[in-house]
This record gives sequence, structure tokens and C-alpha cells, in this order.
Amino acid sequence: MEAIFAGIAEYIYIPIIILIIITGILYTIKLHGLQFRKSGKALKLMVSKSKGNGEISTFGALCVSLSATIGTGNIIGVASALIIGSKASVDGGGGPGALFWMAIISLFGLATKYSEGYLAIKFRKVMDNGEVIGGPFAYIEYGMGKKFKPLAKTFALFGAIACAIGIGTMTQSNGITSAFTNIIKTDTVFTFLGNDITTIQLIMGILVTFFAALVLIGGIKSITKVCEYVVPFMAVLYILICILIICINITSVPNALKEIIVMAFNPASIIGGTAGYTISRAITSGVQKGIFANEAGLGSTPIALAESQNDDPVKEGLISMGGMIVTIVICIFTGLIIVLTGAYKQGLSGLAISNYAFQVGLPFPPIISSILLLLCITFFAFTTIIGWHLYGQKCLAYLTNNNKIMEKVYLFIFLIAVLIGSFLKVNIIWNLADIFNALMAIPNLIALICLHKVVSKETIDVVYVKDEKINDENQESDSKE
Repeated sequence: MEAIFAGIAEYIYIPIIILIIITGILYTIKLHGLQFRKSGKALKLMVSKSKGNGEISTFGALCVSLSATIGTGNIIGVASALIIGSKASVDGGGGPGALFWMAIISLFGLATKYSEGYLAIKFRKVMDNGEVIGGPFAYIEYGMGKKFKPLAKTFALFGAIACAIGIGTMTQSNGITSAFTNIIKTDTVFTFLGNDITTIQLIMGILVTFFAALVLIGGIKSITKVCEYVVPFMAVLYILICILIICINITSVPNALKEIIVMAFNPASIIGGTAGYTISRAITSGVQKGIFANEAGLGSTPIALAESQNDDPVKEGLISMGGMIVTIVICIFTGLIIVLTGAYKQGLSGLAISNYAFQVGLPFPPIISSILLLLCITFFAFTTIIGWHLYGQKCLAYLTNNNKIMEKVYLFIFLIAVLIGSFLKVNIIWNLADIFNALMAIPNLIALICLHKVVSKETIDVVYVKDEKINDENQESDSKE
């Protein structure tokens, strides 16, 4: 089963890589390099307030989207990308190259992310009761036209599945239980699909499922409130910890950066005649885990952003781009500390890679370092669980015309998947997540490519023409004074 899923996950990403590269380059050109010219403005808008239609505040919508984005993909996913790349190299040193390609894809992905935020507001529908229909299924149907409704339904179907048994549940709960298992050693209770389940694993699986149920029963308001408090605090804490590790190992940073860049192309493998495969595997690994980590082009974050009390598509697009900048920073820091400490060379897998980096890189006793990582991964993964349930529930609502009975059934299935994910093998879970990520990304990427003229026209008028006019007026006013 593991081999089958791994094979599907590898080959299904060939069209995804092509579509993501095309979409990112297309929007980078059409938006005149928006991600490079307006990144400062995007970061400022992240904490701004807006008034408009929607179910939650602009900051709340951003925090929900970040909660679903900043999760195990930023810690375990990045580490897994480096390990896969390393195994593809004949000399065992190709791993760091995946981080280079992850960063490159992310830079183009910023423009893609902007377009998703823009379209989320542009084509959402606010119902009389205040509920919002928004996200890829909305801008596919209302932006591309009724004849593309089957494509919208396809996205919603794969999105609901991915949220329930992939990226939104099993990878996250597994990350939490793995973190506790690394620190607390207990006896095996039973065996599940060939995996020995320990007492602490069983307890944490039940607790995570229980607390997720408590939050999710409260609906979108409850989810938003938790995310607004937890996400900013944990993101800042994790970044500060990574900065501390980098500062302590500052003398090793130049060599680490050199290793990342050199191994992205792995010239050493040319002698062995395997450079093509090695580079391809590093790129594929970087793109796969990059999508999981920042979700640009995946179509998930527009669902949360559509709920924002903001009627300005351009502003929401910039806010979306600003949020992705935060996730890129977290991913790069994670990869850098893994390379700095040599964690990817230790024959470890999953969370154990990052745990090694924390223990070696921090000036604390190993148990304290592990607890810090445990704290980060637990809250990151938990907020990702509740954030992705919102995505799945919105996809299901679109498919079933807001059927409340189906919504309750979906919640039950979602929570069962959270529990089961705590006990599965990590490789199977990640491959499943990659497969469903790809399936939901394809309809979204097709829509983004088809709607590029809609996005670029107003963006150029608002972001460049009006901004330049305002700057000229301000300069003229200053000269008169």
C-alpha cells in the first residue's frame, strides 16, 4: 500500500508542477512582478482593518487561512523534502537542493497567492442570512460561467475529501502524536495496520480528537477565535527559536547556504550519470512539500479569505500574499536549521529530523529543546485541523446545497480521520495528502489561468496607476509646502 501511494504521489505531480510553474510565471508577468514590488505593502495590510460583507473580520480570515497553512507541512513536510532529495542522490547529499526549489517555486507562488485572494472576494456570493459562498468553486462557476460548474463541483469534491482524510486531518494528528512519542516512551498497547501503538500515542490521539470536536461544534466563530489567539503567537515563537539556532551556528551558515545551492543541481552526480534523476527528484520533492507548506495554487486559502469582512479584492489579494510571505520564512528557517545541524544526514524520518535539529542547535538540555518543538508542532497542527475543517465544510455545503445533515455526517467522518491518523505510518499519510492535494489543485489552477485577465486588469489600475497618481500628488503637495 505504501509503495502504491508513493508511486501515485510521485507521478501525479508531473502535471501539477507544470501547471504551478505556468501559473506562477503567468501572474508574475501579468502583475508586473507584484510580489517583488509590493511585498512591504502586503505585510502592512495583514494587520489592517476593513469593513464590508463577510462572516469574520479580515484579520480573523487571515488567521484561519494561516492556521490551515502553518502546520506540519512547514516542519515535517520541509524535513521530508530534504530526506527524499537526499535519498535520490548517489552521494547522499542531494537533500538540501529541495529547499532551493521550494524557495523558487514559492517566489512565483506569491503572485499565484495574490490571485487567489483577489478572486475569493471578486466572485464570492453573500447570502441573505450572511453566509458566504466563496473559494475556487465560486470563482469557477461565477467567474468562468455556468458551463464550468462541473469543474467547480470537481474541486469541491476533491477538496472535501482532502480535508477529511488527507492534509487536514491525518497528517496533523499524526504530527502531534509523533511529537509526544519522541519524548515520552511508553509500552505498546496494540498494533494498527502494522504499526505499534503506544499508550501515549493512544491518549494523545483521543485528546486531539476530543478538543477538535469541542472547537468545531462551535462553528466558524469558534474556529476564528482560537486561530486569532494561537496562530500569531506560535508563528512568532517558532521564528524566534529558529533565529536563535541560526545565530548560535552563524559560522556554519555560509557552508549551509552553499550546500543548498550546489545540491540543487548536484554536479557531483554527473560523474555517476544520474544527475537528471537526482535534480528531477529534488525539484519534485521541493514542489510537492512546497505546495503542502504554502498552499499556493492549491485553492484552500481562498475559501477562508472569502469569509473576510472586506469588499476590496485587491486588498484581500495583497493580504493573502503577505500571509504566504510568513509561511515562506518559516519553511526556509526550518530547512536551514536542518541543514545547519546535519539533521537530514542522520537516517531519521518525520518529526525526528526537526527534533534532532532542535536538540543539536539549541543551547538547552535535549528534553527542553524537544518540549519547545512539541509545543510548536502541537499548536500548529491543531489549528490546521480546525482550519481545514472549515474548508471541507464549505466544499461540502457547495456540493449539497448547504445540507445540515450531511454537514454533521462530514464532521463525524472528519473526527474519525483525525483519530485514525494518529496511528498510521507517516509515509502513507504524507503520500495520501500529496495525492489529494494534487487532485484539488488541478481545477483551481485551470481557473486561475483562465481568469488571469480579470485579475491583472484591475490590479494594474489599482496597485500601480492609482498608487503612482497618489504619490505624484503627495510629492506635488510637499513641493508647494
